[in-house]
Amino acid sequence: MKRVKVAIVGASGYSGEELLRLLQHHPGVEITCITSRQYAGERIGKVFPRFAESQLVFSAPDAGAIAAAAEVAFLALPHGLATEFALPLLAAGVKVVDISADFRLRDPAKYQKYYKEAHPSPAMLERAVYGLPERYRAQLAGADLVACAGCYPTSIILPTAAILAAGLASPEGITAASLSGVSGAGRKVDLPYIFPECNESVRPYAITGHRHLPEIEQELAAAAGLPEIAISFVPHLIPVNRGIHSTILLDAAPGATPDQVAAALRDAYAAEPFVRLLPKGELADTKHVTMTNFCEIGWAWDDHTGRILLSSAIDNLTKGASGQAIQCMNILCGLPETTGLLL
Repeated sequence: MKRVKVAIVGASGYSGEELLRLLQHHPGVEITCITSRQYAGERIGKVFPRFAESQLVFSAPDAGAIAAAAEVAFLALPHGLATEFALPLLAAGVKVVDISADFRLRDPAKYQKYYKEAHPSPAMLERAVYGLPERYRAQLAGADLVACAGCYPTSIILPTAAILAAGLASPEGITAASLSGVSGAGRKVDLPYIFPECNESVRPYAITGHRHLPEIEQELAAAAGLPEIAISFVPHLIPVNRGIHSTILLDAAPGATPDQVAAALRDAYAAEPFVRLLPKGELADTKHVTMTNFCEIGWAWDDHTGRILLSSAIDNLTKGASGQAIQCMNILCGLPETTGLLL
């Protein structure tokens, strides 16, 4: 198997650490560059003792040096900063897999509304392929810029898109309630996320205007064949390190049946290597997917309200970020899609 030379830009955060965990065991890649401004010159074993045997050393981020060392660059950077590296890397012929939000939204006006700043390169939004392989596999195969789907969006889009595409639910009145582990906030010291504040606590946050909302609505509208969809999205912080569970409530379309719901999910995902479908009435559980690239999907039919209840669970750092990024890289580099992800 040909080994692809890869760089991890921003390798000292949680997503960067997850990329290191997976890529060091990936038989199809060679990690040639890892960057961190904070830890430049340090061996990764000093920052992440679990990698003590590795000889990799952090370097300062420099687009020219990254381009000289790598064929594919993973950008595990904050939004806004990723574009600064993506543009010169693409110009140098490096394929870019971006884990940030810089290229996920097709509408620059939506980006400005939710991220409170103008997009640094709106022309690039048309070039990027949305990094959700179960829905954009064909486009990913020829991509050079991948905008990996966000963690909350992945957990909501995968179950819901199949139902909307099959016409089994109304696109109006959709509600998604999601619960995320604390690592979703990133590797930083911030009062709301330290142990005494999070432990024994479950709380909602950003219940209007969450930055992932336009991404979710964009992809659900595409699945439903509509220009726009508006949903209610209520994220919660829960006292676990990793994992996301989403419960999505949809009003069943007239004439829809439970058997049709089961068939729609089967048709969409039965052959997908990283989607695990549960029988009717069984609901997803984060403990079954943490440290894996799987999305677990369950569902129930509520006769009382005429609603379809969808339940999904992912690991926010794997299928919600770094594992999905590797899945996308495998596709665009012509490697078997599951390579390095079935540890």
